[in-house]
Amino acid sequence: MDVSIVIVNWNSIEFLTKCVESIYATTHRLSYEIVVVDNSSADDFTAFSQRYPQVKVVQAGRNLGFAGANNLGTEHTSGDKILYLNPDTLVTGNAIEQMAARLDAPEVGAVGCRLLNGDMTLQMSAVQPYPTIVNQLLTLDYFKRRWPMFPLWGMRALYAPDSPAANEVEVISGACLMVKRAVLEKVGVFSTEYFMYAEEIDLCYRIRRAGWVLSYLGDAEVVHFGGQSTKKKGDGFADVMMRDSVFKFLRKFRGKTYAACYRGAMFFSAIARLIVLGPLVVVRGMLRGGDDVARAFNKWRKIATWSLALQSWTHTVARARTTAVKS
Repeated sequence: MDVSIVIVNWNSIEFLTKCVESIYATTHRLSYEIVVVDNSSADDFTAFSQRYPQVKVVQAGRNLGFAGANNLGTEHTSGDKILYLNPDTLVTGNAIEQMAARLDAPEVGAVGCRLLNGDMTLQMSAVQPYPTIVNQLLTLDYFKRRWPMFPLWGMRALYAPDSPAANEVEVISGACLMVKRAVLEKVGVFSTEYFMYAEEIDLCYRIRRAGWVLSYLGDAEVVHFGGQSTKKKGDGFADVMMRDSVFKFLRKFRGKTYAACYRGAMFFSAIARLIVLGPLVVVRGMLRGGDDVARAFNKWRKIATWSLALQSWTHTVARARTTAVKS
């Protein structure tokens, strides 16, 4: 088996169906298998399994998070290469075949591709740098769009010529990440320290530390609609969990002191934004986009609360690992 494709589903079966269709429509010159791990969602797989009997569906039984579910899916694979693919993606062209060919290079441990938004614009999160206090404080989409080649963003590969030397990166998005099985056997699978976010950062860090190259292919494209499950919550859950995962990564690889400084920096950053947003919230009824202001205020209020270790979501998420269904 050339490639095993692992897709983790959580209440995204409509996207999942289109994703599987796109794989079948574009991938013809490889032997591959598809393993879907349902992360204890409310989706009914009866019709899906009847339509795609060759797809192996694994029921997790409880919500294992992104890392745990991908690791469970990996246990059910047999391919020399494993592609971790989000359900809210559409494979275009021969992207999977291109990635597999690049991964045949002995020095390459993992490979990613160009991710496009639903409107076919470039998704800047396709590659990333390792998180630091500085880049976490200063990374704003406005600055990234205006000065995309600035080293702090780690995005040069997105705009570089498609050559192996130009396209070595630090982190590849977990939305579409292909890894050699031999590499996973050496460095380990996704770390379950993170319930969501930073799992691919941790894995990519370990792959590079072990001596392999991470390669980005700019001429292989996958459409990624992005965050379809987490968007449904609409309560700031993702904003807090993202920063909590970065905190755990920094504590693991940079030490407790550096991680504590990151948490403190996030607090002062949040407070500065709240000072600016506070008066606008008061008069938001008179502002165009007043609801956006209120949402931004609520987001940074939650981040400030988390930075003081007062946010209870991390404990709730930990409990979710042992429950049957994630709400």
